[in-house]
Order: sequence, then structure tokens, then C-alpha cells
Amino acid sequence: MASPVAIVTGASRGIGRHIALALARDGMDIVCAARSTRDAPSKLPGTIEETASEVEALGRRALAVPCDIRQEDQVAELVRRAAEELGRIDLLVNNAAVVAPAPFSEITTKRWNLMLDVNLGGTALCCRTVLPVMLKQGSGRIINVSSGAVTDPALAAQLGIIPYAVSKAAVEALTTALAHELQPRGIAVNCLRIESAIATEGAKLADPGVESEWEQPETAADAVRWLAAQDIAYTGHVMTMAEARAAEARD
Repeated sequence: MASPVAIVTGASRGIGRHIALALARDGMDIVCAARSTRDAPSKLPGTIEETASEVEALGRRALAVPCDIRQEDQVAELVRRAAEELGRIDLLVNNAAVVAPAPFSEITTKRWNLMLDVNLGGTALCCRTVLPVMLKQGSGRIINVSSGAVTDPALAAQLGIIPYAVSKAAVEALTTALAHELQPRGIAVNCLRIESAIATEGAKLADPGVESEWEQPETAADAVRWLAAQDIAYTGHVMTMAEARAAEARD
């Protein structure tokens, strides 16, 4: 029987990398998607090829697929390769996101559009593109990733991330509405709201010296693992990392 397959966006580093490795440890084959590749690296450490190699070291199959989730042709190629080369798609984790802090009064249209296009538009595009595969299978799971900035407007204003918070609030609305549409067709859609600062490479660079106050990326990855392990009937939920920890402890 074929192993289950997960696509993880933003898998070159940080939370996405840890999600990919956690799911691999649970027996899933992983498609690592991101813009940072060996041939086009970011200023930050990490590429999809490196994450894919780590997945393979755990004994799982892995694909490294370059993808800008704003681009329809690249997302279509991501889904095509996952389905054709690994045989199926059981899980999509929409982790890729971008934040560009600035006071709202100084936000340019370009910066606003960047955050909405990646965080909301890219998430929606990945969902739409993967659905034909999941619907043909008669099953599948989608896990979107949101932020505590959605429920803490004072923090969003203080950090200058109002467009980011708006985009993530829309992701939560997308999650719950899509869950209602897809539940009768065997597809579960849930959302992890990351309510705490996470010690990723980008966060350490932006705010060095305070990592001891942050959660580790493994905490978010464990929450995704828990959501991915639930029955298909568990759908339409927006869950925090703390709630996932409590639920896992009850299990």
C-alpha cells in the first residue's frame, strides 16, 4: 500500500522544515515546496533540497519542487509532480507566508498586495489546485497556518503587521467556509493558529537576543502532526498550539 503523501509549502527552513520532518517521522512521504533552492538561495539559511535530503535520511521519499505560491503555473506543476511522482496527495500544509512590518500609515500598495497575495491568495491557490486530486481520491486533508495577530489587534498594530493580520484572518475564514463545502466530499480543512513567537531563522535575524522567550518550531510541527492524525470528520477548526498540546495530552 502506498505511503501517504504531504505537500508542505515554505519547507526550506523554519516552521515548514520542522513540519516536513515531523510528518516524515510519522510515515509520510513529503513534497517540499518553497522559493529557496540550491540554485536560487535566500539570504537566510535553508533550501528545499536540504529539507528533502533530511526527509530521505528518515527513510521516506521526498521531492523538492521550487514554487512561488502566487504563480498558477508553478502551483500546478507542484501538484502535478506530487501526484504523478509520489502517486497521491493526502495532505496539504499551507505554511508559506511573508510579513513586511511597517506602520499602517506608511504601508505602500506594493507591500500590502505582497502580504495579501502570498498569505491569502497563495493559500487559496494551493487549495484550489490540489482539490481535483483529493476529490478524485475521495479523501484528503488541508491544514492552513494562521497567526495570533488575528486575535490580538493591539499586538498587530504595535508590531506594524496589520496587513499580515488581515491576511491571516482571511485564511481562518477561508478554512471554516471551505470545511463546510468539502466535508460531504471526504476532505477535512483545519487551521493552526500560531499564537506565540517562534524561533525561526527569520525571526532571530529580525529580533536577535530574545530567542529564550520564544517557542521552538517543533511545537508548531507537533500541532500540525496532531491535526493531520485526526479523523476526516474533524474539520472546520481553528486550533492554537496550546489547544493542540492539551488535546494530544488527553489522547
